Amino acid sequence: MAPHRLDRATARRVAVRAQLLDAERPTDLLAVVDRLTFLQIDPTAAVAPNADLVAWTRLGAAYRPSQLTRALEADRALFEHRAMVRPMADLGLHLAEMAVWPEDARRRDWLAANDAFRRYVLDLLRDSGPLLSRDVPDRSVVSWPSTGWTNNRNVTQMLEFLAARGEVAISGRVGRQRTWDLAERVYPPGTSAVPAEEAHRARDERRLRSLGVARAVVVGEAGEPAEVERTSGVWRVDPAALDGVRFAGRTALLSPFDRLVHDRRRALELFDFEYRLEMYVPRAQRRWGYFALPVLHRDRLVGKVDATADRRGAVLRVDAIHEDVPFTPEVTASVHAELAALASWLGLPEVCLPSS
Repeated sequence: MAPHRLDRATARRVAVRAQLLDAERPTDLLAVVDRLTFLQIDPTAAVAPNADLVAWTRLGAAYRPSQLTRALEADRALFEHRAMVRPMADLGLHLAEMAVWPEDARRRDWLAANDAFRRYVLDLLRDSGPLLSRDVPDRSVVSWPSTGWTNNRNVTQMLEFLAARGEVAISGRVGRQRTWDLAERVYPPGTSAVPAEEAHRARDERRLRSLGVARAVVVGEAGEPAEVERTSGVWRVDPAALDGVRFAGRTALLSPFDRLVHDRRRALELFDFEYRLEMYVPRAQRRWGYFALPVLHRDRLVGKVDATADRRGAVLRVDAIHEDVPFTPEVTASVHAELAALASWLGLPEVCLPSS
């Protein structure tokens, strides 16, 4: 079929609406996770944990982190797998992939060498689970070799690998520490694996619905082809997003991991937005800050806010507001209002703005 021809404003609005960042806020956490397909978990909490920050950006003041905990640990409406929170209804789309994991020889060989350890962990969880990783003795025969932080962390690696295979699952958390149990006690019994090829297509379609417009390398052949003004090559667009609904935007402070900006090339092509996460960049080389929050205003990404939740000082500390384009008085007021809303949600009574 002939590709849709989108001007950049239309493409941006499709992307913003797909990510539930237009003026019509959702009201239900499960609906948000279903639409986004996942919330990424990241330990960095300079402002708030990523999953909570993404949920707050969509739901606003009504959202509480306890809602996410309840959905994961009590209702089992969501599940945590490989640093992503996903709808439990999507579990069947991942089971076929779990069944053949791992595909690389290095991990296969390590699991084979430690098969007795693997069986011991499963037996221990069956008898005593759920358990923290520190409650599982290291009975590995071959240590996990790495030049990074996972070197010799054999218990953690075994639990991660068994979770990737769908044999164990994350049952809950004690503080920030995960508890592990047999998958059969966490996942709904009788969940059928969707055949791999069908599951792959369905996940591509759901991913495109959450993005609105994306490159084929991200969503495969999902949706329909599109050309976007002032970009080269073919995009894929969710045809349901081209329904002519009038766009009404708002101002939002985004997590650095937010999927509207996660694909840096897409953010540059559609929004003229240059960004990188600078938490691993030496302080002297940072342009925007340790955990700078991208600023969305209507259908444009207009700047970054370098902010930190200073709980000891009971303040949301804003070290800098970077204007990619000069802020109008309206944008400035909207950004300040969002900062006040963020501080209130965090339980911080004050916003400390940079001196002009």
